[in-house]
Amino acid sequence: MSSYKELLAQRENLERQIEEAKSREYAEVLNEIKQKMADYGITLQELAGGRSAKGAKAPRARAGVAPKYRDPQSGNTWSGRGKPPKWIAGQERDNFLIQK
Repeated sequence: MSSYKELLAQRENLERQIEEAKSREYAEVLNEIKQKMADYGITLQELAGGRSAKGAKAPRARAGVAPKYRDPQSGNTWSGRGKPPKWIAGQERDNFLIQK
C-alpha cells in the first residue's frame, strides 16, 4: 500500500502530465475549430448565440405582462405571476388591485 506522501507525489506528477498534454493538444484543437468555422461560414456571433443558424427561425421576444397589483406605500407593482413580493404575501390581494 502506498503512503500518503507517495500518493501526493503521484498526484502532482499526474497533474503536471495533464497540463503538458493539454498544452500540446490546444493548438491542434484550435486550428481544427477555425478550419470548421471557415468551411461552414460560422461566425463568432453565431457561436456566442447572438444569431440563430442560417435558415432557422429566430426566437420570438417575450412580451412583458402588465402589472395587476400595486403597493400603495412604495408604488411597487406585481403582475400576479411568480412568487409574490413581501408587501403582498399573506394578504388579501383584492386590496392591492390596480383599478382600470
